Amino acid sequence: MFEIYDVAIIPLILAIVELFKRAGIPDRFSPFIAVIFGITIGVLYLDTNLKQCIIVGLMMGLSATGLYSGTKNVAQIVINKPQAIQTSQNNKGDE
Repeated sequence: MFEIYDVAIIPLILAIVELFKRAGIPDRFSPFIAVIFGITIGVLYLDTNLKQCIIVGLMMGLSATGLYSGTKNVAQIVINKPQAIQTSQNNKGDE
């Protein structure tokens, strides 16, 4: 049965997708790869019925996709924040 500590599989799926991307697979296929590996790991790892394995695997793959997307968006905000503050301060001086 799926336990709460099994969420460690999600970063594993993320790492597998990253390996595919470094091998030259375009970024637009990343969510598809994550879902495929999520379902595959769900079927191989869990010992319940097939339907539940597929659903849990789908959730793991989609979670890995969301983890990557969310981390990427937050990183872009943090990187661009000093530029946004500088632009805001420059605009205040124009008033």
